[in-house]
Amino acid sequence: MNDRPNRRQLRRHARRLHHDGFQPMMVLNSGDQLPETPATAIVRAIWRYRSELAPIAVAIVTAITAATLHHAHEGAWPWLAIATVATTALLAAPPPAWAKKAWPILDRPAERIYAATATTAIGGWLTAATAIGPATAPMPIVAVALTATTGIPWWASHRRRSKVRVDRLLESWPDIAHAVGLTGSQVMSALVDVWGWRARLRLARGQTINDVMTKLPAIESGIGTFRGAVRVYPTPDDLANRCELRVLDIDPHADAIDWPGPSTTTINEPIDLGPFEDAAPCRVRFLRRHVLFGGATGAGKSGGLNVLMGNLAACEDVVIWGIDLKKGMELGPWAPCIDRLATTPDEARSLLQGAVNILEARAALLAERGQRTWEPSPDMPALVIVIDEYAELADDAPEAIKHADSIARRGRAVAVNLVAATQRPTQKAMGHGAVRSQMDVRISFRVRERKDVDLILGQGMLNAGWHAHTLNAPGKFLIASAEHDTPKRARAYLITDQAVADTAARFAEFRPPLDTTSIQAITQDHSSERIVATPEAPRVSVDDAGTSPDGLLWAALSFAPEEGATVPDLMTATRMSRPWIYLRLRDLAAQRQVTQVSRGRWRAISDNVP
Repeated sequence: MNDRPNRRQLRRHARRLHHDGFQPMMVLNSGDQLPETPATAIVRAIWRYRSELAPIAVAIVTAITAATLHHAHEGAWPWLAIATVATTALLAAPPPAWAKKAWPILDRPAERIYAATATTAIGGWLTAATAIGPATAPMPIVAVALTATTGIPWWASHRRRSKVRVDRLLESWPDIAHAVGLTGSQVMSALVDVWGWRARLRLARGQTINDVMTKLPAIESGIGTFRGAVRVYPTPDDLANRCELRVLDIDPHADAIDWPGPSTTTINEPIDLGPFEDAAPCRVRFLRRHVLFGGATGAGKSGGLNVLMGNLAACEDVVIWGIDLKKGMELGPWAPCIDRLATTPDEARSLLQGAVNILEARAALLAERGQRTWEPSPDMPALVIVIDEYAELADDAPEAIKHADSIARRGRAVAVNLVAATQRPTQKAMGHGAVRSQMDVRISFRVRERKDVDLILGQGMLNAGWHAHTLNAPGKFLIASAEHDTPKRARAYLITDQAVADTAARFAEFRPPLDTTSIQAITQDHSSERIVATPEAPRVSVDDAGTSPDGLLWAALSFAPEEGATVPDLMTATRMSRPWIYLRLRDLAAQRQVTQVSRGRWRAISDNVP
């Protein structure tokens, strides 16, 4: 049976209520709001400006506490004084590591000093007011003066004002998220730092970090910042429904950053190319990896190569070869640290052929020893071949591309690696081989066209948020590698021409020679280097030295000072390559005609000089 009243009964009940004087309640629509009372408006304003009112609120609470203690526990002031001194001492002293994590303000000396000073002022006034009464002269005047004195630094603090601005912005995040298409996302925490602020977001069901990346322009508009100021990164826990939103008020890469010097002395360790926007170093492992530098003209590729060359020059277990078909304009300043530098197509072909011979000889040696990888050391160094403007090599020396392709496919295990720089690494520019697909580390400076992002960094990287076309200063780059799988902007260090010259001169005499296996391999192809494989170096005297390379070498060693002649000096005197010099020095040393005075310095044994 249906107990619901019918329409006639409802009308009869309504007439009875109206006859009794009942007034129906007004129903509010969803868009209507109740009028705000003055008390509600005051509370709302106090809550909104709670940060600005904090010094006044602390003063009021301190005064009430002092009045209560003065009437109930007047003799408690000594304990208050002890507590004040102890708290001030704890705040002023350098904090332990656990305290820094619990309260980050303790890690900032200026803010720690302010906290200690404010604690002294509040605790001192509370102690005195408890003893003599808060209304006793001159306690009220002192309270006003201390409130103003400690309040001014608080009100003027840039970090506090930034934090307040961010808090008020994030209070409206639900509206912003709805407007940009991220409805349901929530702000879990926010932190203000030197360059801006960052917030941790919890995404709604079905939303991913890729959805956030595609909406970056809308987010920049929603929070009212400038274009290109917002970054999105995965959180450390790598949860799929979390991401970190970073907003830069100041570009940390606005100015060039001077190169601090080599970051390592061995290729077994990562090399620091420059800082990310959060000041963390961009450290990359180059051992057993082929590397691609790409970017438009003037984007900073040469600067990035110089930083790499500066670090490789300092490594004691790396031999550097170079190919620069612009007559050595880019790599020429590093010539003292480069064993072989090819500046013509024929020299490039010969150099790459020699590298193939080396990797085959090393592979045979490893197979004979039952080993799988070549472990670099000063006696068995890695070989890194730096090629500037790789596209020129493909155009001018197409036969050399076959050698580069072989190195790209087989060079990793034997520590023979390529570093190629080019503007647009199209398949045609890279020689239609395996070179581009074998590049383990991709570094993209600014590109002119959006499609070039995928050419340099890999297919689909543009849609994944790798926006190299938005890089707005020379030296800024994005790096894609096994340890760098998120689009974080970095800027290569600035290394001046004078720094290049000084670094090359500093490390030239400490460059390691190739191992015996590699030297014997390249002597098979010596047309361009005039390296002659002889079983024994000729015994010559100063008088009959003549102008032959062997005679010039012997003369340079014979007239060398007591501290010996450096290998670059011997290369200049003979006009021969570094491998040729080391090959002759080893033969002469075996015959006890020369001696190594110190690392990289040689001279003839005096008994052999007539």
